[in-house]
Amino acid sequence: MRIALLCLFFGLSTFSYGETIDVEYASFYSHVKKLQDENTQALRFAFGFKHIVKPGLCEVLTAKIVTQKQTLPLVVEGNYRFTVPTDKILKMAKALVLVDIEDQANQCDMSVQLETKPQYLSVHYSDTDLEYLLKQYQAFFNDMGGIFSFMMPEVDGLVFHFDSSTVLSDSQLGRVKDNRLTLNLAQIKAKPELDFPVKPIRITASIE
Repeated sequence: MRIALLCLFFGLSTFSYGETIDVEYASFYSHVKKLQDENTQALRFAFGFKHIVKPGLCEVLTAKIVTQKQTLPLVVEGNYRFTVPTDKILKMAKALVLVDIEDQANQCDMSVQLETKPQYLSVHYSDTDLEYLLKQYQAFFNDMGGIFSFMMPEVDGLVFHFDSSTVLSDSQLGRVKDNRLTLNLAQIKAKPELDFPVKPIRITASIE
């Protein structure tokens, strides 16, 4: 039942042989079109497939957008996530996103992650940088809620994610757990700047 509902929601047309998943581009477009104004220009949606049995994501080998007239390869990042362009023409052309995975497709559920764009990953953040990223996430959730924004989850901080091999000291940076540093609103306001030994691999919002 869960797989059937997932297929209906994301427009999955086939799980042939358990190795290639094809998803209507329109399902991705419904997400990425929400990030088209300057209040959310530092954010992106990264897509992947979460393994329903093992921890982590299913291994994505290749991904591409296909229409009747063209094929557009997509970059698969090291964490098996990929992004798609925001293009209404692809939606109108009924494009498909074809994803080749190493795992059996019926073991993989769509995963959608809102995160900062790579150009905003750094070893140094000023108070202005932190405030900017925080406001981007706050704007996104406020916009999604519209007049009912009071019903949406509230952003109460930022989460800095690091590679599993990264060692962080929590004496100066706050609470580090599972290779993630979570800073709440009060901590962000109290820090004039933030320095890391290495760049985080992503930054997400901490949701209350």
